[in-house]
Amino acid sequence: MPHVVISGQAARRFTGGVSEFDVEANNFRRLVLELERRYPGLGHRVEEGMAVAINGEIYQDAYLAAFEPDSEIYLIPKIGGG
Repeated sequence: MPHVVISGQAARRFTGGVSEFDVEANNFRRLVLELERRYPGLGHRVEEGMAVAINGEIYQDAYLAAFEPDSEIYLIPKIGGG
């Protein structure tokens, strides 16, 4: 099962402080749906305010990214700027 690591306090508030867990998902869209099911509000937070790294590669548009059973997914708060 893919392993997810969440960085940043804002996202962890949805999980009660849990920062690492495994999910049954084979792509990013299913990951978001599973996060929303487990932790209401987190899926939306991930879509709107988090960058995604899959196996060390940062994705600008992760929706088409597929996961392997041993994938490591890091969810990182986006950095704003202008």
